Amino acid sequence: MRLAGISAISLDLDDTLWAFEPAVVRAEQVLHDWLLQQAPKSAPILSSPQVLRDLRVQFEAMRPELAGNMRALRLGSIRLVLDMSNEDPGLAEAAYDAFYAARQQVDFFDDALPALEWLSQRFPLVAVSNGNANLKLTGGHQFFRASLNPQSFGSGKPGAAIFHAAADAAGCAPGRMLHVGDDPDLDVAGAIAAGAQAAWVVRSEEASAAQWSRSSPPPHLIVRDLRALCQALDA
Repeated sequence: MRLAGISAISLDLDDTLWAFEPAVVRAEQVLHDWLLQQAPKSAPILSSPQVLRDLRVQFEAMRPELAGNMRALRLGSIRLVLDMSNEDPGLAEAAYDAFYAARQQVDFFDDALPALEWLSQRFPLVAVSNGNANLKLTGGHQFFRASLNPQSFGSGKPGAAIFHAAADAAGCAPGRMLHVGDDPDLDVAGAIAAGAQAAWVVRSEEASAAQWSRSSPPPHLIVRDLRALCQALDA
């Protein structure tokens, strides 16, 4: 598939602008340490930060209606820890605040900020993420016209509504918007189903057009990083 008539660009955040795993591991370590200090009876349960991740997964299985609501899922799993420890449930909000502040400490890929500067000088940019990163806290908000996620918008990817809202925020039709992201289902298939164009960012050495072996339409563009995206759009 070929790019055609791009008037605006929407971008995923986690694993597109920065690596998600290091950020969440760091945040879970902060949360783990906070709970051990402020809710010491949780120590027998919290043998490692991994327990927090396991409990979050467990809580999501218990409350599937909260899928996509990152704040509610994390907050609910913190309350689960406090309840299991016979600690004060009123500590949950402060514990979440400690986690959330640490989660915003991300390390941008080397190509990301220079690419955002170049892209923002040529296209209106809109962030479209299923995560709860806040660009005003991570940095980089100055490059974006708007930022959408399930908490702020009400639904997330791969649903068409959030892509259509991004196109509206950028002031163009969905077909004139290029969505850029790392997830082949949420970003590529979701954007194409919504009538947008899609660029798949695959930072591994194995990335190639021949690897796209899905029943859904292939991405319009496959790039190794955002520097390559800029080069393709400048060609």
